[in-house]
Amino acid sequence: MTDTVLHPALLLIGGGLLLPWLRGAVRSAAVVAIPLIALAFVWQVPDGAVWQARFLEHTITPLQGDKLSRLFATIFALMAAGGGWFALGQRSRVELPAAFVYAGSAIGVALAGDLISVFVFWELMAIGSTLVIWSQGEGAAYRAARRYLMIHLLGGVLLFAGITGHVVQTGSVAFTRLAPDSVAQGLILIGFLVNAGAPPLSAWLPDAYPEASWSGTVFLSAFTTKVAVYALMRGFPGTELLVWVGLFMVFYGIVYALLENDMRRMLAYAIVNQGGFMIAGVGIGTEMALNGAAAQAFTGIVYVALLLMAAGSVLLMTGRRKFSELGGLYRTMPVTAACGTIGALAISSFPLTSGFVSKSMVSQAASDGQMLAAWMLLTAASAGAVLHAGLKFPWFVFFHKDSGLRPTDPPASMRWAMVLFALLCIVPGIWPEALYAMLPHRVEYVPYTVAHVLTQLQLLLFAALAFFVMVPPLKRTLTLTLDTDWVWRRLLPSTADALRRLLAAAMRSFGRAAEQWVQSLIGALERLAREDGTLARRMSTRSMALYVMAMLLAYLVIYLVP
Repeated sequence: MTDTVLHPALLLIGGGLLLPWLRGAVRSAAVVAIPLIALAFVWQVPDGAVWQARFLEHTITPLQGDKLSRLFATIFALMAAGGGWFALGQRSRVELPAAFVYAGSAIGVALAGDLISVFVFWELMAIGSTLVIWSQGEGAAYRAARRYLMIHLLGGVLLFAGITGHVVQTGSVAFTRLAPDSVAQGLILIGFLVNAGAPPLSAWLPDAYPEASWSGTVFLSAFTTKVAVYALMRGFPGTELLVWVGLFMVFYGIVYALLENDMRRMLAYAIVNQGGFMIAGVGIGTEMALNGAAAQAFTGIVYVALLLMAAGSVLLMTGRRKFSELGGLYRTMPVTAACGTIGALAISSFPLTSGFVSKSMVSQAASDGQMLAAWMLLTAASAGAVLHAGLKFPWFVFFHKDSGLRPTDPPASMRWAMVLFALLCIVPGIWPEALYAMLPHRVEYVPYTVAHVLTQLQLLLFAALAFFVMVPPLKRTLTLTLDTDWVWRRLLPSTADALRRLLAAAMRSFGRAAEQWVQSLIGALERLAREDGTLARRMSTRSMALYVMAMLLAYLVIYLVP
């Protein structure tokens, strides 16, 4: 054990807090260089515990390395560098520092060896991501940030309660494999699933992410849900419940993405959909499935970020975000259209892209485990993913009926960031061995077999045929989809408002009744005290003596009774 290795998470967080004091070219260079330096330090972390300390009579391990943590920390650092490059033109002075704190905290969770460190970085991640949304600077973003923070504070409270109960029960804070066989560990599982975007709170993700800026959504897509996937891989591999939770997320994301008119909300549902594949792989729990979940997390961060970069570029250059307002942009935004199409091919698992060599590993694991229902559903879901992010996004934004808009491609920093991520979608598809070498378990999977390529091409062709047959029903309209967030965005506020009005009416009625009673009492006292009233009448000495004796007797009883 050594404590001479600098913690990559603290380096990225500290670098983010330094950014507000930098200007010009120095700041631009720091935005890209700081995450790359953190990446270099990630690969300096050896296997095993590196930093350890005593806290509340427990040994905490803020820095610990192995293949799984190194894989996730690597893609988080790359994402911070690519997202920062894309956001160089962002005018907000808050977003990039907050994004680096957010990304650094994600790396901190990936490299933490104990539950206390996990919780600290987990909550810091919630603060950073909330600030990324809030920094957009408009009323809708402020409201979305408040709702986002409330959901994640709820998840944090559940996670804290679970960790506390687990430590009390076991006396250990080590972040190792758990099992949801107690209330405490069940709460930890729920806390992880809240961040993963699992039901019934999945709607926080499409509610909040699209309200961030054109660059903020790129950062948001990469960390929160993927950190939750990492935590589930570390803590709950092989938990069968996660197979069905993941499958629910897969189809939930597909249905809502197909209904959605807002391009960034649609891609937010795609994040839920892709997360479902990963969580199903965690639930299957075999080495093949865990490798598939990890590989898809790595590649999924890249291709979803690329799609959101393309969407952010369109939003910045046109000011439009709805499919019904867009179309035909390939004419004047060729780089954005090409990169967005590559991202769409990757998320569709097209051969020679990163999605092809990663996503199918989870389906193969279900097949190897003779989980017929899960395999069939995962295969059907793969076709569904083609329909929304693979075809709907590029078709309606870039290639469908001309909208009359003539924007140019975005500034150079945004174009080069998209080109870099497009290459990261292609290189693993051509050379998967480099990706497989980083996975947590030995890989014996061969993606490029004749059967696999033909099966995937048939699936893609069938999905494309279904999409173009369904284009009229999917016609872009000004619609608003209702999700489970209707409960806390509409039902609960309206219920609270109705209860508030009811209480106010009850208080007014009570006030009027009390006022009438007081007035009646005052009138009765006035009648008693006036000249012809009862209190003004003359009384005999005998009556007065009786009254006094009664009062003294009452006082004596009250005094003597214990």
